[in-house]
Amino acid sequence: MCGICGQLRFDYKSVQSETLSMMMSKIARRGPDASGQWADGKIGFGHQRLSIIDLSNYGAQPMKDETLDLVLVFNGTIYNYQSLRQDLIKQGYTFFSHSDTEVIIKAYHFWGEDCVTHLDGMFAFCIWNQKTNLLFVARDRMGIKPLYFSLTDQVFSFASNTQALVAIGANTGINSVALQQQLSLHGVVPAPNTILNGVNKIEPATTLTIDAKGKVVEKT
Repeated sequence: MCGICGQLRFDYKSVQSETLSMMMSKIARRGPDASGQWADGKIGFGHQRLSIIDLSNYGAQPMKDETLDLVLVFNGTIYNYQSLRQDLIKQGYTFFSHSDTEVIIKAYHFWGEDCVTHLDGMFAFCIWNQKTNLLFVARDRMGIKPLYFSLTDQVFSFASNTQALVAIGANTGINSVALQQQLSLHGVVPAPNTILNGVNKIEPATTLTIDAKGKVVEKT
């Protein structure tokens, strides 16, 4: 498993490296092999890597495609990435790595938000489109890979666990609905709730698109 985190700010402030580092420290156990950060003004990503496919530095994250102006952080495995890679090569795409991570980038560029329908695997990922200033967030159909977020008027923050969001100030008040669910459903709190008021869980088979002003569009 890997760990991902990041922020998109709506208040004209820049994402701070210290904030990303704080979040990454809380997901570090998910990816002991390497860590990476990328930030550009209002947007920033962090990644803790567990190397499985393409162990070279070409598979490192956050992964930026300089040609397509897309940046990705990804946790999971795409089982059909090799066949998708061949399909995309036939469409004229070239690859600089042998990773399933890069296949997601090209798939998003080619199919847009519908790329998730072509992915066979378990995944949670976020893609920043530098041309459109849109953040695309997706979670796999079964919800195998976790992805949490907090949303305020100032910032959208996401991470692979709740601890990373609490570390940067998410509201830790108890969600009364989630508490009732936890007590009545044998300790299970279904998405989108978590036990914390300030943290939500992205539902399985769901995507979010967030623009630079904080408008969120959810699709299932």
